[in-house]
Amino acid sequence: MSGTFVGMPAFPAFPEAAHRAVHDPVLRANLRHATHTIRAKRARAVGELSDWAELREAGRRIKDHTLRHLDRYLVQLEESVTAAGGTVHWAADAGEANAIVARLVKETGESEVVKVKSMATQEIGLNAALEAEGIRAYETDLAELIVQLGRDRPSHILVPAIHRNRGEIRDIFVREMGAWGRPAPAGLTDTPAELAEAARLHLREKFLRAKVGVSGANFMVAETGTLVVVESEGNGRMCLTLPETLISVVGIEKTVPTWRDLEVFLQTLPRSSTAERMNPYTSMWTGTTDGDGPRTFHLVLLDNGRTDTLADQVGRQALACIRCSACLNVCPVYERAGGHAYGSVYPGPIGAILSPQLRGTGSDIDASLPYASSLCGACYEVCPVAIDIPEVLVHLRERVVQGGPAVRQGNRVVLKPARGHAAERAAMRAACWALARPGALRTGQRLASRTRRLHPRTLPGPGRAWSGTRDLPAVPAEPFRDWWQRTRGGKDGAE
Repeated sequence: MSGTFVGMPAFPAFPEAAHRAVHDPVLRANLRHATHTIRAKRARAVGELSDWAELREAGRRIKDHTLRHLDRYLVQLEESVTAAGGTVHWAADAGEANAIVARLVKETGESEVVKVKSMATQEIGLNAALEAEGIRAYETDLAELIVQLGRDRPSHILVPAIHRNRGEIRDIFVREMGAWGRPAPAGLTDTPAELAEAARLHLREKFLRAKVGVSGANFMVAETGTLVVVESEGNGRMCLTLPETLISVVGIEKTVPTWRDLEVFLQTLPRSSTAERMNPYTSMWTGTTDGDGPRTFHLVLLDNGRTDTLADQVGRQALACIRCSACLNVCPVYERAGGHAYGSVYPGPIGAILSPQLRGTGSDIDASLPYASSLCGACYEVCPVAIDIPEVLVHLRERVVQGGPAVRQGNRVVLKPARGHAAERAAMRAACWALARPGALRTGQRLASRTRRLHPRTLPGPGRAWSGTRDLPAVPAEPFRDWWQRTRGGKDGAE
């Protein structure tokens, strides 16, 4: 495998995929129930803290500082991990990361691995890459297990199987568990307790047998070389402690400078994601320790487009994301379209700004993602590190329409405008010309007012897509400039 990002390169543009999703009543009901429940709980959990705004600002500053000095902190991280007995590998893209992991697994002589839930390994398509090398990867997070058994794709950052209801999960377990290991118990119902017990029994034998574990990490502490995984089920801790070899694939942006910095995020992440005061399981490991945990530890530091994103002073905000998924749960577009419509393992508002930067805007799906938003700003309001997602969306829309300078694979390039935006570019150029010439603007306003009875109710041509779902604003009988001149006489000092 090669390239900087796996995703789904042949995936249709967002409007086409979303159109199908909004006509699925079961999907919409599942998403509406889940997102409303999660965001209500989050609001209560955040409301308990009188200093939430200060914590949010602290998190923003830590992330901003780290990204501006990431080169220095990554070198420090490598030194700290190596001093603690770990081995650090650098992967420029998905293909290189997958090759490193496959080689490390083969060196152990094993043909299967257990995995902690990891967005980074989904991003690079690690499971498929390992399967091509004769290595089977078993997901152990409950939601990821559901997705894997159902031959499905994740649709949410925190709850990958959010699009499934209990009845669907029960059917997947009964139909598929036997082919992957221990079959589902006879007479399995769709009650949560029974479904969780079926998953526990199915996974327990894998935990006890596996010699190799694969994980990501929520944070990496540069000063000590410590990696951190937060979770709610305990499966992560089993994968992190029982295997003899642990391989962690982590994006370079997950670095934080010090333990003191980590303390801020251990307060904001659980409240923003699972609406808990703290995560039930917070696992931390620093290299290797004789007689405790894996005997061999490998850290694969993943770039895969992150350095290119870092070069964009506006777009780099996306790298501050701590994967809490709060923005998905308040987004009206995500609630109706679902995660699959985004064509990426990163759905929702954060995916709409992260994926086009990691993958580029050359494909139909990536060129359409910056438009997968109403720009309502709800995502910014709930983000625990204050990423201004609407600002980045507008920035990326400009890049799609106008093209312009960018960085790709470490090289400065000039992007061509995406197809299908010629009319938009022409309209913007015309507006720029008119707004720069007061006389032309005045004449245009007067002409529009005097011909307002002749104006159509919908726009022709490419504008039909916009006016098909919106009312065109009525043109006033008199331009503002003429009204001002008539009522105030243009007198100086008028308030």
